[in-house]
Amino acid sequence: MGLFNKLFGASSSSSAGSDNLNQENETPWIDLNTLEQLDALVEKSKTKPQFIFKHSTRCGVSRMVISQFKKDYQFSKNEADLYYLDLLAYRAISNKIAEQFQVMHQSPQLVVVKNGVVVAHESHSGINNMELEKFV
Repeated sequence: MGLFNKLFGASSSSSAGSDNLNQENETPWIDLNTLEQLDALVEKSKTKPQFIFKHSTRCGVSRMVISQFKKDYQFSKNEADLYYLDLLAYRAISNKIAEQFQVMHQSPQLVVVKNGVVVAHESHSGINNMELEKFV
C-alpha cells in the first residue's frame, strides 16, 4: 500500500500527490488549483492543446485509470500541457470546468481544450482509449 499512497496522494494535499506522480513516472503534470490557471489554460489552448485530468484520490477506478494513463502518455511539454486536478481538494474548479465548457462532471475524466473550447472529453476507462495524438 505504501507505493499507492506515494503515487496517488494519500494526503489531502494535491501538490504532494501530483509531485510524486512527476517524480515516479516523469509525467509532465501541472497542478490545476486556481480559477486563474483555468483562464490562462483557455488562452494557452489557442497555441497548444491543453489536457485536464480530473482525478479522485479516493476512487479505485480513478487510481487504475491514472496509472494506465501515465504508462501510455507520450507527449512532451512542447506538444501539449497536461493538468492534474485533485477533485477532492479543488471541486470548485471542476464545477467551473463543467459550467464553462458544458461538460458534465465525471471522475476520473480527461478534457481536451483547443482554441478555447473542449474538442474531446472522456471518463472512466474511456480515457485510455482516446486517440490524443489527433489533438496535438
